[in-house]
Amino acid sequence: MKTEEILKTDHLKDTKKLVINIMLCADKATTMMNESLKPHEISIQQFNVLRILRGQKGTPANLSTIQERMVNKMSNTTRLVDKLIHKNLVERFVCKENRRKIEIIITKEGLKLLEILDPIIDHLEDNFSNSITKEELLTLNQLLEKVRN
Repeated sequence: MKTEEILKTDHLKDTKKLVINIMLCADKATTMMNESLKPHEISIQQFNVLRILRGQKGTPANLSTIQERMVNKMSNTTRLVDKLIHKNLVERFVCKENRRKIEIIITKEGLKLLEILDPIIDHLEDNFSNSITKEELLTLNQLLEKVRN
């Protein structure tokens, strides 16, 4: 469906249409991910934290490192980590070298959950763009990165 049809308008400036299309696509992706993650009682932001920590390959990360790598920069990282600790998916401890520094590491349970979720999210991501060709997908990614930067 065309953007103008969704918004029930006759004409949109191309720049406005771009922003609205990006927002509509982001909303669609968020909705799809929420629906996929909900049965596992985990939010998109919590999933993102787990993937960041897995990427550390056993090396702990501090809160600022996690925050820098978050897709959604508005997330309350401390609250997200607290919820993941409560679910036994991550552990928090005081750094031995600098007692003021708190470090977080993913647990075996967190890694097991990601093993379950990875194929689900991979399938979702593959289906998200199934209406465009591989070439269009590459072009779209290049253009979006250009707009974002």
